[in-house]
Amino acid sequence: MPCAGSGQDASRGKLAARGERFQVRGETVLDTLSGALWTLDANPAGFPLTWKEAGEHVLAMASRAEHGHRNWRLPPRRLLFSLLSHQTVHPALPQGHPFRNVFSGYYWTADACHRIPDQVWHVHLGGARVARANRQDAALVWPVCLPDCPPGGPPDGAASPETGGERFVAREGWALDTLTGLGWALDAAPAGHALAWQEALDFVNGWNRRGEWGASDWRVPNIRELESLIDLAEDSPALPDGHPFRQVRDVYWSSTTSVYETRYAWALYMQDGMVGVGFKPDAGFHVWPVRDAR
Repeated sequence: MPCAGSGQDASRGKLAARGERFQVRGETVLDTLSGALWTLDANPAGFPLTWKEAGEHVLAMASRAEHGHRNWRLPPRRLLFSLLSHQTVHPALPQGHPFRNVFSGYYWTADACHRIPDQVWHVHLGGARVARANRQDAALVWPVCLPDCPPGGPPDGAASPETGGERFVAREGWALDTLTGLGWALDAAPAGHALAWQEALDFVNGWNRRGEWGASDWRVPNIRELESLIDLAEDSPALPDGHPFRQVRDVYWSSTTSVYETRYAWALYMQDGMVGVGFKPDAGFHVWPVRDAR
């Protein structure tokens, strides 16, 4: 469907990985986008496990050098999220992926929720949600091998810092994220109130007509851009310590429509970093304008 000028994420075109993203290597698959090595079988345990059992499973894989590697582990949340496609469902993986036995359900990550430490993040491979679960709940295991990670089970805590130095550099009215090259409005709720999804798109289009802060390329961020802000070591909001933003609200619209149900759009819950959806006509979420800054 033509959507040029709509503000939806598809109006900017699709970003494709260079060449063939996934390279099958025996019973493993290299993701050339992240450098991670995944098991070709997306369900090697065969059945759901508790989080503790999942950690023991990958530790056992590491101890016996499964598939020739000794550093198997549970995937960090952001790494598992990087596998997802928000253009497909059942599974929510890029078209043409080589993985087998992908279950359209929840998979464990290595990361605990900072706000509720007894809960752990898991990712839904059927529809791409990222939610919390009790450690005693059951979910599937998809081991990953990272060259710079120690062998064994999940770390008991949040993800480690991903960048050194000052991540956000404040400018007039906006701040540059040096990790992603995105420019975010310093006022994280410039509309002053919650909006429906189309109202959020219209609000940012209004910024462009006025040339807000000297730019006319503001947009509603897609769900990956929103999620990139999250620091799993923080909560309420789940933003890096010392961030420069003001008026950070609880829930934000993305420009990404849910393929599962197009009346909904993806949204980020800033309190702890959950990725879910919102009903587009409901004026319940906020908008945080972003632009390419480098």
